[in-house]
This record gives sequence, C-alpha cells and structure tokens, in this order.
Amino acid sequence: MESIRVRLPADLRMNDDKFMRFCQSNSDLKFERRKNGDVIFMANSDGETGNYNFEIAARFGFWNRQAKFGKFFDSSTAFRLADTSIMSPDVAAISQSRWDALTSDERRKILHLCPDFVLELRSPSDRPKDCFEKMDDWINNGCRLGWLIDLANQTTYVYRSNQPREEITGLGVLDGEDVLPGFSLDVALLIA
Repeated sequence: MESIRVRLPADLRMNDDKFMRFCQSNSDLKFERRKNGDVIFMANSDGETGNYNFEIAARFGFWNRQAKFGKFFDSSTAFRLADTSIMSPDVAAISQSRWDALTSDERRKILHLCPDFVLELRSPSDRPKDCFEKMDDWINNGCRLGWLIDLANQTTYVYRSNQPREEITGLGVLDGEDVLPGFSLDVALLIA
C-alpha cells in the first residue's frame, strides 16, 4: 500500500492540538502533517524495509554509545517544525546540548525543534516526489544534514543546509561530516 496524501480545505485543517487528538484517536495508524495542512497516512513498512531500518538504527546506536553525540530517535518520534509540519523521519539526531536545553515536559511531547540530522529510507510505498519534498522541508527548517537512501534504485541523496542536493549512485559509504563527526554508514552492508 502506498502512503496516502489528503489535501484538506483551509477550514478543515487541524491545528496542533486537533492533529494530536486525531493521531491519538487512531493510534493504530501513523500520520504526518505537512506545512500546507495536508495529512499523510503513512503505510506500514514491509519486512525488508523494517529490517533495513533496524540495521541502520543499530549502527547509529552503537556509534552514539562511543561518540556520545547526543540523542537519536526512531520513526515513531514526531518533530514539530517551524513551518507547522509534524513529521517523523526513520532516524533523527539532535546534539546533547540541544536535548539538555529542553525541559523534562518538552521531552515528553512532540519535539518542537528540527533535528540536526535526519535519515529517510525510501520504501516501496513512498513516492519519490513526496520523499524529496519531505527532505527539502527538513533542510528548510534547520536540519544540517539529511540522507534519503533509495536501496531499490541504489541511489542516495545527500542534503546539506544552504547547498544543492547531492545524488550518489551506487551503494557507497556515507559520511557524517561535521554534523556527526566520525560516523560513517556503508550502505552496501545493509543489503549484504
């Protein structure tokens, strides 16, 4: 099943509180809200994609235990961005200092900040146009580094603040650059 995008007329768009109640009332489903008020009904991951997500998260988790960069989040964590989007990447990271600046109450709600880093793994149910738009929104809201990995087409798109998107063909090694110093992800190992 593909993700479904529903365009709501302006008078039916949900503010943050209504959107959260809507999500809680449909807790078996996953939603995102885009900056224009569209609601995305997210499809569940297939087995392969779920396994890739797990392997990717494990690599970040192991690295972070050593590097002590900050906090990493899975795809069930929602971020409320300055443009009013509420989105959940497959992997997100914020520095420890940014986490420490949040109150304990803020940490227990949708995080009202943009991650320093996001990774989106394109699954068969994701339309490329929606993936590119979502990555642009992350970067336009302050994300410093983003990776959109499309394993089926063996292409990765690297997003950096104030730079054009970089397309990498093949399953090479991605570098965390100055955002995640010392981190690298060998994409080929995910499908090995």
